[in-house]
Amino acid sequence: MTLACTRLNADVKGRPWLVFLHGLLGSADDWQPLLAQLSGWPCLLVDLPGHGRSAEFTAAGFADVSQLLTDTLQQQGITSYWLIGYSLGGRISLYHACQGDSAGLMGVIVEGAHPGLICQAERAQRRHHDQQWATRFVQLPWKQALTAWYRQPVFASLTDVQRQKLILLRENNNPHTVAAMLAATSLSVQPDLRQKLHQLSLPLAWLCGSADTKFITLAQQSGFELRTVANAGHNAHRDNPAEFARQALAFITSPVLKEVEHDLS
Repeated sequence: MTLACTRLNADVKGRPWLVFLHGLLGSADDWQPLLAQLSGWPCLLVDLPGHGRSAEFTAAGFADVSQLLTDTLQQQGITSYWLIGYSLGGRISLYHACQGDSAGLMGVIVEGAHPGLICQAERAQRRHHDQQWATRFVQLPWKQALTAWYRQPVFASLTDVQRQKLILLRENNNPHTVAAMLAATSLSVQPDLRQKLHQLSLPLAWLCGSADTKFITLAQQSGFELRTVANAGHNAHRDNPAEFARQALAFITSPVLKEVEHDLS
């Protein structure tokens, strides 16, 4: 079983594939604004389970999604690639990179993605938070649920016009499949990946909008490579796609190779 995806610039030779994973409520189409900047790179835009053309797929958790991604890459014949993931897609990218069996992965860029909660109290709080949202998705009128979702503090940089555009864009989603994916890949069940990520030899960077203070601080506190996208909030690739693409390609073509931390335990 493989996920739905879109192949672009497949005839480009000598460069790794750029594999894009969208966030919750999104789809492969979310990356369209970047494509004008990526004509010289082979790209794979993936629809995650419960979303887009993969809406009929379900996943029991991060391990399931990671395996689906592996199977999809193999089916597509992709043996050398970078992962670029936003929010949920970023968390899946981080998890996938830590599995030790991601042959061909050359590096990871994440946008607005959490490496994992540390304390149990935070996990319990997040579990309650995500369960509430999953319930709202299936019980409230869909447009009302979306309006509430995009009024969360993390989306504070959105203007009213931007918020309405996102709501219109997301109305085609199936609230039941999105709710199931939210429950399966809640931050509350994601492992804390910090130690494993610091032990990876792969280039890894957080690419955050300049107004996304929460994730800028998180990347800094966690000791990860950080690059910021000017005039952008949590969804930097939508707010300033040209700059996001420029920054991403700059890191891919000249990656910062970090010193690997070895587990001495």
